Amino acid sequence: ARLQALLNQDRFAFQEGLIGKTLPVLFEKKGREPGQMIGRSPYLQSVVAQADEAAAGRILPLEITDSQPNSLVGQLA
Repeated sequence: ARLQALLNQDRFAFQEGLIGKTLPVLFEKKGREPGQMIGRSPYLQSVVAQADEAAAGRILPLEITDSQPNSLVGQLA
């Protein structure tokens, strides 16, 4: 449990450090909400953004705006 807590703390700090940066994101599929797409950062984190379905299969620049427990949130740059 202590090791898992330490890993989560490190992951959270890493993700928080990405806020405000622009990353190339490979978009993979539609998200849960209308107009939402899910992709992967270069560090393999899930990234959620408002994007058209045409983004699927493309790498687009995304500014990271927030960090969630299991993903990043961004907007197209």
